[in-house]
Amino acid sequence: MPRRLLVIGAHPDDPDIRAGGLACSWADAGHDVQFVSMTDGRGGHHEQSGAELADRRRGEAAVAAETAGITYHVLENQDGRLKPTLENRDTIIELIRDYDPDLVLTHRTNDYHPDHRYTSQLVRDAAYMVTVPNVCPDTPALESNPIFAYLLDVFERPYPFTPDVIVPIDDECVECKYDMLDCHESQMYEWLPYNKGDLDTVPDDADERREWLETDPIPGLEEMRATADRFREDLIEQHGSERGQQIEYAEAFEVSEYGGDLTSDLASDLVSP
Repeated sequence: MPRRLLVIGAHPDDPDIRAGGLACSWADAGHDVQFVSMTDGRGGHHEQSGAELADRRRGEAAVAAETAGITYHVLENQDGRLKPTLENRDTIIELIRDYDPDLVLTHRTNDYHPDHRYTSQLVRDAAYMVTVPNVCPDTPALESNPIFAYLLDVFERPYPFTPDVIVPIDDECVECKYDMLDCHESQMYEWLPYNKGDLDTVPDDADERREWLETDPIPGLEEMRATADRFREDLIEQHGSERGQQIEYAEAFEVSEYGGDLTSDLASDLVSP
C-alpha cells in the first residue's frame, strides 16, 4: 500500500540533507513524498539576499524535487525570522490534514538554529491539534494522529538524539540524494562553504563540484557513514551481524511521543520500502 511521507524543514535544503536518502528510496518504491520549507531561504547567502535569493532557492528546491520524483513546497516566512505563531501553527495543521501523511519528520527543538527550533515547536504543537475538529474547522480533521519523528542531529543537551529507526541507504539512493543536494547550488557550493571558511576549496567545474560534494562534510558521505557507525549496534540488532556490519550509509529518525505509535508495518516500510 502506498505511504505518504511529509518532511517539514526550516529552509529549502534541510529536508534533503537529513532525509534525502529516505525520500529517494520511498519515491522509487512508489510512495508519495512531500518536502516543506517553513521559510523562503532569503537569509542563506553572503552576496545575494531578499526576493532574488528567495526566488533562486525556490527554484533550486523545485529542481531537487523533480530529480527525486517528489513535491516541494516553500512557504513565505522570511528566513531567520520564523516565529511560533498561531497563524503558522494553523498553516501546519491545515497542511498536515490536507496531505494526510503516515509519517511527519522535522527538526528537534534543541537545535542550533532558531528557525529549526521554531519549526520543531510548530510541528509538535500541531501534532495533537490535527485531530481536533474545532481547530481550523474549514479543513477536516484527521481521524487519527500520524506518526511524528525527528531528523538526526548531533546536539547533546538537554538530551542526545536517540533513534528509533535507522534506515540503510543503498548506493542508488545515495546518488539520488546527492543529485538533490547538487541542485541547491546557492547552499552547497556558495553559502555553506563560505560560512565554514572553505569557499576557496569548491571546484569551478560542475562535475568536480559534484564529486567534491560527496567527499566534503557539507554534508558529505562521511556524515552518512558516521551515522551508520554511530548506530552500528542498532543496525546489527535490526539486520543481523553480517548485514548490520556491511551497511555503509544510513539515516536515522527518533519518534516523538506527541504523535501516533510507530507500528511494526511502518517501521518495516521505512527500512525496506
